[in-house]
Parts: sequence; structure tokens; C-alpha cells
Amino acid sequence: MDLNSTKTMDQDAASPSRKAIRHPPPPPQGITELAAAAEASQQKLLSTNSIPTRQQTTEALRSCHAAASTLHAKIKRAEAESRASASRLALLGAERTGSKLPIDAKLQEVVNRVSRAAYTIITNPNIEMKPDFLALYVKIQQQLGRPESLPSVLDLYATKPKPVSKNGEIRYLSQRPNSISKAVEVEVADLALRTAIEAKHLDSALGIIEASYSKKAFKRHKLLKRATPAALAVSSLPFTIYGLSTAYAIYCQNTMDILTATTMCVMGFSGYFITVGSLGLIAKLSYKDHMKRVTWTPGTPLRYRWLREEERAALDAVACAWGFKEEFRHGEETGADWEGLKEYMGYRQMILDRVEFMQGMS
Repeated sequence: MDLNSTKTMDQDAASPSRKAIRHPPPPPQGITELAAAAEASQQKLLSTNSIPTRQQTTEALRSCHAAASTLHAKIKRAEAESRASASRLALLGAERTGSKLPIDAKLQEVVNRVSRAAYTIITNPNIEMKPDFLALYVKIQQQLGRPESLPSVLDLYATKPKPVSKNGEIRYLSQRPNSISKAVEVEVADLALRTAIEAKHLDSALGIIEASYSKKAFKRHKLLKRATPAALAVSSLPFTIYGLSTAYAIYCQNTMDILTATTMCVMGFSGYFITVGSLGLIAKLSYKDHMKRVTWTPGTPLRYRWLREEERAALDAVACAWGFKEEFRHGEETGADWEGLKEYMGYRQMILDRVEFMQGMS
């Protein structure tokens, strides 16, 4: 066998591997049935002109969620195989730009069909937007890695009219978007934001923050849930102090009359609780050790910092996800997206990479 024939055989043996690297592997069999099942549940739910029941809507969304859960493992496997066949330079470029690695077109089409079926269900005018429906929809898109529709659906949660059947007709009642009942749950907002970060979709991440953490309903819900117990405790404090002072004046001393002893005890207890409580409140609201890259602009009122802490933490997570992972390189990021992110935070009384808080600058 001559040298030329040996080279030809080597090239023929290497050609299949090159083709495998160039083209993503074919999708597993049976994925089209998953999309068909999700679309069938959607069509069955929306085939009638009446308002679907809560159970019917839940079953349709769960059908989409089951398909998305099955596709999730297949998507991850396809991305891993595509990542293994891609070059190191292509991987770095995809990580920086947020572009997705190529997977089989058939698998991508099935993902789009399942995502579209869930979106059609949740946005139908006859479907009332409920918290469990929203949570299930976010889980579906998280499994599929499709955060593009999450900002609009989160905003629709507060503004979508409520369908009501009366005298055989369906009427749509407008909702109050700033009411406490329209606040997105923290767990749902966190999952939606994590989905956008994993997909490297900056516009969706900022849109999710706008539609959840930044809403008045979210802040009012936090104020009612967390500030009400503290307000009740503070309002009952004068009665507690007076009761303790009276008990001390009657049972624990015999050098002063009861009125004088009670007055002195009230002054002492009040001074202690007011001083220590004020210092503790200031320390709690001005605590910065949990902040990584996003901090408040000097002069921002403490009450605003407390009310908008979840919004700041979400933007902090976005900055950490899009910036350099190495702490010593923080502040070296460039580009239109990064400059726009810094300007976006500046409008919200926040500073990205405050110099005196960076590593080695204090």
C-alpha cells in the first residue's frame, strides 16, 4: 500500500468525526408527540366559549409542564453535545454575547411549540390570571429556557381583566394593578429572573425586574407583610413600659412614692428602648455587607432602601452574571450593554461598582 492510499484512508476515517462536529446530533425520537400533547390540551381548553374552570386550566398547564420537563433533559443533553463539539473561542463568544449554542432545528421547533401553547393558554382573555397559574407558567418557561415572554406575562398578571359570566355573557372587569393582591410572589419573581440570567437575555432580565420588584403592588405587599408586625409591636410598647414601671414601683421598691417611682421608671425604660431601637434600626437599614456590585447612591432615604432592597438585589445578580467573575477585574467591563446597565441603575438611585467599595480601594 502506497503513501497516497494511506492518506486517503486516514481522511475517510476522519471525515465522519468532522461531520459530527459540524452538525448537531439529531433529536431523540418522540419529542414531536410532546408538543402535540401540549397543543392538544391547549385546544381542548380553549375550544369552548365559556370560562374554563380552575381545574381545567391547571390540567392544561400541567400538560405543558410535563412536556417541558421531559424536553429540559433533552435540551441540556443537546447543548452539552454542541458545547463539546464547539471550539473554545466559540464558547467564550457565546458566553459573552449571550447567544445560544446551535441545537437540532427539530428540537428547537418542539420547544417553540410547547412554549407557544403555554403562552396561548395564559394570555387567553377567558382565563383568569391566578397566582398558581403564573407560577406554573414561569416553571414551564424555565424548563424550556425561554424567558422572552416572562416580562409581558408578569405585567399581564396585574393588568389582565377578570372574566365574569353573567346571564350567559362573558364580561371583563378591569383590575387595579397597584393593589396588594396583584403583587408577584418573591419566589416566582426569583425563578423568572434566574431563567433570564441562565439564558443570558439581558432585556428579559430587566423587564422581569420592572414587572415584579419595581411595581407599587410589590412594595405595598412587603410593607403590609413585614412592617405591620413591627408597627403593632411599637404601638404596644408604651403600654408595656407603663405596666413594667407600675409593677416595679409597687413591688420592687419602697424608697419613693408610687407616682414618682413610676414616672422615673417610664423615663428610664423609654430612653433605653428609644435609643437602642433607633441605633438598631439605622444599623439594619444601612447594612451593606450583603451587597456585591450594586449599592445605593449616597443620600437615598433609608425607607426607600428597605422598600426597594429586592430590586437592588435583583440588579446586583444581573450585574454579577453579565460582568467578569473575577473580583480583581470588576470595573473593567466595557460595551454598550454594560454602559446602558450602569445608566439604568443610575436612574434608580443605585451605583454599579462604587469605587470605595471595590476590592483594594478601601
